[in-house]
Amino acid sequence: MGTRTAAPALDVSRASALRLLRRDPIGLIERAARVGDIVAIPMPRVRLTLVNHPDLVWEVLSSADRDFRKSPALRNARRVLGDGLLTSEGDLHRRQRRLIQPIFHHERIAGYADAIVRAADRAADELEPGTTVDLHEAMTELTLAIVARALFGADLARDDVAAVGAAMREVLSQFDRQFSPWFPITARLPLPSTRRFARSVGVFDEVIGRMIARRRREPAGEDLLSLLLAADEDGRRMDDRQVRDEAITLFLAGHETTSNALTWTWWLQSEHPDAGTQLRSELDGELAGPATVADLRRLPVLDAVLSESIRLRPPAWLIGREAVAEHRFGDAVLRPGDVALVSPWLLHHDERWWPDAGSFRPERWLEPDAGRPRHAYIPFGGGSRMCIGEGFAEIETRLVLATIARRHRFRLAPTARVAMQPVITLRPRFGMPMEVA
Repeated sequence: MGTRTAAPALDVSRASALRLLRRDPIGLIERAARVGDIVAIPMPRVRLTLVNHPDLVWEVLSSADRDFRKSPALRNARRVLGDGLLTSEGDLHRRQRRLIQPIFHHERIAGYADAIVRAADRAADELEPGTTVDLHEAMTELTLAIVARALFGADLARDDVAAVGAAMREVLSQFDRQFSPWFPITARLPLPSTRRFARSVGVFDEVIGRMIARRRREPAGEDLLSLLLAADEDGRRMDDRQVRDEAITLFLAGHETTSNALTWTWWLQSEHPDAGTQLRSELDGELAGPATVADLRRLPVLDAVLSESIRLRPPAWLIGREAVAEHRFGDAVLRPGDVALVSPWLLHHDERWWPDAGSFRPERWLEPDAGRPRHAYIPFGGGSRMCIGEGFAEIETRLVLATIARRHRFRLAPTARVAMQPVITLRPRFGMPMEVA
């Protein structure tokens, strides 16, 4: 197999790296990226290696993906998601993806457009000019309503929306616990944090359980939940537990990343009002009525604004893959058990691929890419484990943005604090209080 050569290492102690990972994970990977494209990050209990070149990232995610499996951090998400698409591996993952993929066919996704636009219109109705609202909270409520109606054929009560939102905040607030050396023990102890976590998972189970029970009583035929219940491969259907795991994965993942993407987009527009003005001008000129999927082809500024927002604030900011076989990157070799970290945040902010990378410049998406590597932009990951809901998310964010931007403008509230909370997704740490106009 050849000589194993370690990657250059970040000059920091394991204890210091662990503290940075918990307190400022983006700062840690940015510091590592300044060392090189393949960099070992010292860490207790696990061997981490940052992989930060588009071609090498694509090896991890796609061309050599059989050498890797999902990271320990993502496997820990089984505590919430069970063995859904986001956490499962091997034959189970491949089977479930084959069963679920037709549900996300483009024509079927387009059929959800009316429900998306109606929900966005209702949300716009509730945004009163002259008031201050937490737009992150508003986008969370909206995307929960959309995923419930469009994918599950159900309407969520206000109490359910509030309960799911609070449960999601609690689960994500405990994300950094898994980096503690004591996590395997504390996760099983009846600590207050462990009990709060269990109660939050119970909220998800209760809400999803009601939806599943309703669909078993009243099959609708075309919503995602009905299709999950009917999905069949060689006479084999999903059992109740697998339906639960896939439903809860799609329900939570289907709103969390989208609500964050929309929140950061509204904030970036408020910081760059010229972009908002250009967007509204395009919408006024091209849309005669409610936005449709067909309209999206004629809205390049809308697409550019959203793509640039997601470049700067990628909801899925870090992806981990654990090596299951020895894998060589040039002279550096990852051994089984090593964890490769690839970061959309780093790729999207790399001056080699994005001149003036820290600036919000939607116009860069309307210009030739000047030879940019194909995989320098990976908001949905890549390869066989790429986000199955990519098409739905792209249509949802664009229709929501088109619908609300025609009716409202937003300005950051004077007392607002804007900071990132990089957990599984990239959230605004203090919400996003904004004035409605």
